[in-house]
Amino acid sequence: MNAGKNRLPLWQRVFRIKKFANPLLDAIEPGSEGHLKRSIGLWPLVALGIGSVIGTGIFIVLTEAVPKAGPAVVLSFVLAGITAALSALCYAELASAIPVSGSSYSYAYATLGEGVAFVVASCLLLEYGVSVAAVAVGWGQYLNELLHSGFGWSLPESISSPPGHGGVLNVPAMVLVLLCALLLLRGAHESALANALMVLVKLAILALFVVLAYGAFDSRNLTPFAPHGMAGVGAAASSIFFSYIGFDAVSTASEEVENPRRNIPLAIVISLVVVTTVYILVALAGVGAQPAEQFTGQEAGLAAILHRVTGQDWPALMFSAGAMISIFSVVLVVLYGQTRILYAMAKDGMVPPLFCRVNRNGVPAQNTLIVGLGVALLAGLVPLDVLANLTSMGTLVAFFIVSVGVMVLRRKQPGLKRGFSVPLYPLTPVLSAVFCLYLIVGLAAETLELFLVWVGVALLFYFAYSIRNSKLELAHAAG
Repeated sequence: MNAGKNRLPLWQRVFRIKKFANPLLDAIEPGSEGHLKRSIGLWPLVALGIGSVIGTGIFIVLTEAVPKAGPAVVLSFVLAGITAALSALCYAELASAIPVSGSSYSYAYATLGEGVAFVVASCLLLEYGVSVAAVAVGWGQYLNELLHSGFGWSLPESISSPPGHGGVLNVPAMVLVLLCALLLLRGAHESALANALMVLVKLAILALFVVLAYGAFDSRNLTPFAPHGMAGVGAAASSIFFSYIGFDAVSTASEEVENPRRNIPLAIVISLVVVTTVYILVALAGVGAQPAEQFTGQEAGLAAILHRVTGQDWPALMFSAGAMISIFSVVLVVLYGQTRILYAMAKDGMVPPLFCRVNRNGVPAQNTLIVGLGVALLAGLVPLDVLANLTSMGTLVAFFIVSVGVMVLRRKQPGLKRGFSVPLYPLTPVLSAVFCLYLIVGLAAETLELFLVWVGVALLFYFAYSIRNSKLELAHAAG
């Protein structure tokens, strides 16, 4: 009875703010939760950022994007890159001010309220889980390219291609996700080291592609440059934006990073500069080496381009192997990010406590196994184009909220210590929000409908479980 009398009105419960500086609200309950270990320095963190982004789309996305924009897909990458850069600056400021696990979920909780934070979390889970599945699908394509080039045979299409593209169950994609989940159970330090080595391989492979493709560059392939006008450029930018997602995975590692106020903003900015440069070079090399119409339906696109321009098997063989390693690192890092978001939510009481229980290696083991199994099913059963567009939608909504969060936090807590501040405030967060909305509008109507269904399901869970079990609710009820 007393708890009912003390309960706040619904709107106040939905929009209540979590103050991360309050040690009472951040306390660890013995026996139910544990501490993550701070074992990641700046350069492993930069590698984590690069590893989570490069491979998320560049190895497979030209096949989807070039038919929409033609050679002007280079401008689509620039447009998506500008949006990502603006969002990255906003992430950097919030990460330096609120250096905790949970990425934009935690930032929204500190600025816009619990209900908004839960919606953002649902977007992040969509972004991370679905993007991992999308990338894993691409891994299966490159595995077949490797087997065909090196040994003259391939896996049956029914078990190696995504549904909707000749496949029934994408077994290689499922195996990849489960392997990454097993590696994550070893610990954050070991996973970061493995990722750093794989990032070096992927950068070397993309450098090989750029050099060989530029050797076959033909300016006639760039004409007509924008056959579908700026509408095509915008549509392609919306669909390839998922190529830029992942840098926010850096901020999910906040509780495992040394000196997070300094290292997280630096890692976000450095990783995005490297990624944007590489993407533009690869896109320009690709459209210069091959006529735009040949990209339609082309599997393992970059490896196929190398095979065509060299007339030999070894470049494509090497590239396919490198692409498989690259995509492995993306799946590893993004899967890691999703588990840490669920960890942060469980600490707040928003999802069941099993998601924040850690083992003796400092790893949320049950969380990792559940996420791995769920994402493996997505990778095996859902068509690629649906995965890519849903990823973009979830990402853009989360980025929009972060942009707004920067302005809200500046207004509510102007004296809060920040290791980094966005330049040209308030222009930068305003432009970031506007660019995100522009790309959202460019997504297909089917994507928007599926996203609304996802958010609706998330809100049902929030009102059925989270609003009753959040740490803020329990603290208020306790008086």
